[in-house]
Amino acid sequence: MPSDPEEGMLAWDESVFRDEHVFEIDYVPETFQHREKQLESLKYALRPAVRGSRPLNSVVRGPPGTGKTTAVQKLFGELGGQSDVRTVRVNCQVDATRYAVFSRIFEGVFDYEPPSSGVSFKKLFGQITDELADAGEVLVVALDDVNYLFYENEASDTLYSLLRAHEAHQQANQGAKIGVICVSSDLSLGVIDELDSRVQSVFRPEEVYFPVYDTDEIVDILRERADRGFHDGVLGAPELDRVAELTGESGDLRVGIDLLRRAGLNAEMRASRTVAVEDVEEAYEKSKFVHLSRSLRGLSESETALVEVLVDHGGDQAGNVYEVFHDRTDLGYTRYSEIVKKLEQLGLVETEYADVEGRGRSRSIALAYEPDAVAERLDRE
Repeated sequence: MPSDPEEGMLAWDESVFRDEHVFEIDYVPETFQHREKQLESLKYALRPAVRGSRPLNSVVRGPPGTGKTTAVQKLFGELGGQSDVRTVRVNCQVDATRYAVFSRIFEGVFDYEPPSSGVSFKKLFGQITDELADAGEVLVVALDDVNYLFYENEASDTLYSLLRAHEAHQQANQGAKIGVICVSSDLSLGVIDELDSRVQSVFRPEEVYFPVYDTDEIVDILRERADRGFHDGVLGAPELDRVAELTGESGDLRVGIDLLRRAGLNAEMRASRTVAVEDVEEAYEKSKFVHLSRSLRGLSESETALVEVLVDHGGDQAGNVYEVFHDRTDLGYTRYSEIVKKLEQLGLVETEYADVEGRGRSRSIALAYEPDAVAERLDRE
């Protein structure tokens, strides 16, 4: 039975949301605030593509949730109107090998997926460069979360193939014209320094840095998102300020966007027409793990297995953890060490060295998050 609207209660068929999709992580806003300088730098690098020339390469760096992917999507949307320019964004968290990257590029060039097996990299590469050269098109590839290619030791081979693609055709000025944007959220990773010398010699990118948003910028961005996503009067100034404060503490705008959505859902659970501070506080207990959930989603089976072991054995000596991991997966110590390094780079685990009497220096491994929070999100993935 519908509640009385005069009491400020939602009827069963009403919602606080005007457009809930506005609060999805992959939503691209119509207006993109506080990133004008970065957008201009990327436009400068891509401008030659509009004239039919190979664009400048770029490295885009910054902490998670600072607008890097949105900037690329906005610019690719604009370039989409150019008939002789193709754009392909590759999510390297999902496609973390050279072959997988070029399969995604193939799909972007031909508008259909390549066969799942039986096609060599050489043939895949040749078909892509032939098509680009024959059509006279310029290709711009964004390697989003390129740090995952580094974690899998695939970055140098992938970039070398992209940067040398123009050599696939020897006719004058008929080579494939490809520009690359490398997007990294791992500030400890020196993208250029970690590449092979053969790649460094040809990869001279423009560098564009995306800093963490300050408090006023967070409020501006979240207010606009709230105005588009909620009905009028749903989110008051005190509630918005609290969302912005919690977002600032996390340093990740995606936390704030997810927080707005969950707070709205909490208000609906109470059949309330307005979001209360209590809705925000309750929502934050889940929204603060946005980065954790995203990182867990991209793990392989063996990587997930190690995380599961650490839920039960976190803080133990590395050798002891390995024994449990080996019993579960039958993988060797070398692969185990590689996985530990990757999980550490992702911010999922922490390692610490200490002197152990009679054993010298020993390394302990623990999760960077509360084990219960990790276990809960592993069950959801």
